[in-house]
Order: sequence, then C-alpha cells, then structure tokens
Amino acid sequence: MSDTLYLVVVYSAYFVSTFILSFLINRLFLKFASNLGIRNSNDSYIRWSSETKPSLGGISFFLIFLLSISCYPIFFQEHQVLFNKQLLGILSAATLAFLMGLSDDAYNTRPLLKLMVQILCGFILVSTGTYISIFANFYINYFLTIFWVVGLMNSINMLDNMDSISTIVSISIILNALLILYLNSDGRNIHIILLIGVLAALCGFLIFNWHPAKMFMGDTGSQFLGLFLATIGILYFWNTPDVNAKLIQSKQFFAAILAFAIPIIDTTTVFVNRLLKGKSPFIGGKDHTTHSLFFMGITEKRIAILFAGICSVSMFFNFLIIKYIENWGDVDIVLFSIYFIVLFLFLFIPTRKYGH
Repeated sequence: MSDTLYLVVVYSAYFVSTFILSFLINRLFLKFASNLGIRNSNDSYIRWSSETKPSLGGISFFLIFLLSISCYPIFFQEHQVLFNKQLLGILSAATLAFLMGLSDDAYNTRPLLKLMVQILCGFILVSTGTYISIFANFYINYFLTIFWVVGLMNSINMLDNMDSISTIVSISIILNALLILYLNSDGRNIHIILLIGVLAALCGFLIFNWHPAKMFMGDTGSQFLGLFLATIGILYFWNTPDVNAKLIQSKQFFAAILAFAIPIIDTTTVFVNRLLKGKSPFIGGKDHTTHSLFFMGITEKRIAILFAGICSVSMFFNFLIIKYIENWGDVDIVLFSIYFIVLFLFLFIPTRKYGH
C-alpha cells in the first residue's frame, strides 16, 4: 500500500470511527444525564433557549482529543512525538481549559477566576513554544498571543448563544486549517489527526445541537474549543508562510482575521453595543448578531445556514491569501479590508435596530 493511500485510509477510518464514537457518547449523555450538566433554573445565566437542556457536549470533544493524541503513535509508530514540548504544552492548556469549563458548568465559576485561568492557558502555550510570531519584539508577540487566547476562549463561549452556531463556526475553522495542513505538510503531522478527531467530535455533536437542539456544549465545550482553535489559529494562520515561503505581517493578520471573522465580529459587536448602553459587556443577553437576525424574521435554521455560508466564503478568501496571492500588496490589503468591513456592517447594523 502506498503512503498516500495509507494516509487516506487511516484518516478516513479515524474520522468515521470518532464520528460514531461522538454520536454514541452524546446519545448516552442525553439519555442518562437528565440533571448532570444542567444549570440551576434559578441562576441569572441567560440563554437564548427557553428550555433547560444538558450542557455536556464538550466532554466528547475533550475525550476524542485525548484519544487522537493516543492513537497517533499507534498509526504512525512515532512514539517520540509524545515527548514534544510544544505538544505537551497544548495538552496541558487544553486540559486546564476543559477543567475550568467543567467547573463553570457545575458551579458557575467567578468571572475573575475564569479570566485568570484563561491567562494561565496563554502563558502555558507561550512558555512551551506556541506563540504568534509577527513582530520583532518577543514580548509584544507574547502579549498578543495571550490576548488572542483569552479573546478566543471568550468569543467561542459568547458565540454559543443559539443552536449549532458555535459548532458550525468551529467546524469551518478546522476545515480551513486541515486544508492548509494538507497543502503544507507530508501528511503525518500529529495536528492532522487532532483536527480530524475534534472535527468528527463536532460533527457527531451537531446532530444533537442542530435546531431544535437537544444538547448544548456548555462552557466545558466552549472553553476547550476556544483554547484549541486559538492554538490552531496561532500555528496555521498567524504563523503560516505564504506560497513563497515568506512571513508577511499584513498577510498573517488577514489570514487569522478572516478565518475567525464570525467570532471576532460577534464579540466586538456585543462589547460595543453593551458599552454604548452603559451595560457590562460580561453579563449575558439577547443582543448578539444571531439574535438580531432572528428578530428581523430569519429562522434559527436559516441563520445557521447563513453563518455556514459566510464561513465558507471567508475560508475561500483565506485560502487565496495563503496559497495563491504571490505578489501581496496594498491592493490586496484594501480588497480584503473592504470584505471584512462589509461583513462587519452586515452583522453589526441589525443589532443597532433589533438588538435587545
């Protein structure tokens, strides 16, 4: 069997297997965990759904993430990869994010404690070699990395405000990263199997998270996903060379911003609108971009499809930036800036009229 065929068989079989495993885990949780993972009905936590449902989906994400790390040496006979400092850092930060999310789902952790843990996750990544390399000054890169990690962990959490939205956006980011990895690696990168595993976990969960959702991912899922996606963003968007094997600051910036356009726009919109109203941006409400589109008369399923479409367009543009625009210049910066601004206004303007 050729190496290429072997990789196709292994990755395809692994995706199918972990998809089925994700489905079974979430089906089991849904059947037996009638109280576990459900927030107290007296809490002030505001969800879009009027019904109280299990918030256990994130557990399957983390379990399959661990399984993926364990399976890599079995498939490729490369046991030394498990002693890689960077991988251990990612594993440690992901575990910490998962445990913090699990604690928050169970006990409603204080916001300051959550922030401190998120910052610690960023420090762990930086100290083990995962950081944004865009400026000559390392300390600026370190600060930007921690800001990126904390921002994404909160953005994915805030985006989990309507059935399937956070799941769909996360799937699109992972697909984008897999495409870049496919083009740039030899196919045996451990990150490929991690991405495929988490992708399969999300697809299996989406069956239960699609409107009308039977299950939420909870902070357990959003905190882990935020950390995982932030890490992938650093490795394969911020730090990915272009088609000429060059690192160009503006190109790196747009690659990251377009891949994560939806969570960035939604979080920015919520912060701006709440501050303009004199409200705390850290208290939940029905004022997200998704909610405004619903109040305009768009159904929840169509909003999910719309966001999937936006993610696909952004993914296509991001692919062009990284692989096909050789002579990057001012015209490219202007064009992609216009796209991002138009997308921002498309989602922001309705919140000024329909936001609650």
